[in-house]
Amino acid sequence: MDDIVRQALAKWPHVPDCYGWLGLDARGNWYMRDDRTQALGSFPRLDRPGPPGARGSLLRHDKLIEFIQRNYEPDSAGRWFFQNGPQRVFVELEATPWIWRLHAADDGVEGVTAHTGRVAQVRSCLLDEHGRLYLDTDIGFGLVHTQDVAMAAGMVESGRWTPCDVRSGQLAAAFGYVPSPQAAHHRQT
Repeated sequence: MDDIVRQALAKWPHVPDCYGWLGLDARGNWYMRDDRTQALGSFPRLDRPGPPGARGSLLRHDKLIEFIQRNYEPDSAGRWFFQNGPQRVFVELEATPWIWRLHAADDGVEGVTAHTGRVAQVRSCLLDEHGRLYLDTDIGFGLVHTQDVAMAAGMVESGRWTPCDVRSGQLAAAFGYVPSPQAAHHRQT
C-alpha cells in the first residue's frame, strides 16, 4: 500500500466504503462504472453477461491503473478492493481476483504474473466445464488470460501441470473470494 494511502487512512479513518464503481474484467482490464452505468445493471460475469454498456468505461490512464494495482487487496471476507486514500472501493469481478499472464521460455512457461504485475508461483491448475483454465498460486487464485491459454496447454500436454476438474459455480466459495461485493453488501443491508 502506498504511504500516501496509509496517511489518508490515519487522517480520515471513517470514510464510507464505495460499491459498484470499479470492475475488473476477465482480461485484467479495469472499468469505471458511474451512476448511469450502474443503472443499466450489474457488472458482467462469465456466468452472467450483462446488458450492453453495463461494464462501464475502460480505464486507460496508466498512472491511475498503476495506483489501483498497487493498492488492490482483499478484506477478511474475500471482497477485493482498491484502497483509494481513506476509502475502500470494492471491485466487481467478471471472473476471478487475479488474471494470470504467462511468460514463455524455450521449454514452456518461464513465469506467471498477475494483471497487477505481481509474480506468482503456481501450486495447481484447474479446468472448468467451459474449458477455462485457472491457477492457484502462492498469492491467490485466478483465471489464465485468454491470450495465454495455448502456452498453458503446452504445460498441460508436457505433464508439468495436471489440471483438476472443477465446476465454475463453486470457485468463489472454494477459493474464498466474492465476485460482487456490491450484491453482497445489498444482501446485508
